[in-house]
Amino acid sequence: QVQLVESGGGLVQAGGSTRLSCAASGTIFSINVMGWYRLSPGKQRELVADISSGGRTNYADSVKGRFTISRDNTKNTMYLQMNSLKPEDTAVYYCNAKIQRYSGDYYLSYWGQGTQVTVSS
Repeated sequence: QVQLVESGGGLVQAGGSTRLSCAASGTIFSINVMGWYRLSPGKQRELVADISSGGRTNYADSVKGRFTISRDNTKNTMYLQMNSLKPEDTAVYYCNAKIQRYSGDYYLSYWGQGTQVTVSS
């Protein structure tokens, strides 16, 4: 079994910062791309940022310059540093990881349970 557990988030004032973490555990041989997605009422789920195993990053235009994604491959953990937060960043944030459980296995997509980030104006 593989689990992704998110932590962090909560209530933050506009202009403030917070950091999300996502720890992968269980039977893991290799992790490829990891990413953060968010879902807010009335909107479709959107990719916030993702990061390859080699550290190459990709950001949504709406968060460029404000959010920073990183990962610690030794801990199978990914982070999202969120600065200069805006009310429109309010959403449930989900982590996702493409994980290979055994050598030669397919990479499967796993999701965390989601963590709420609420930005007050």
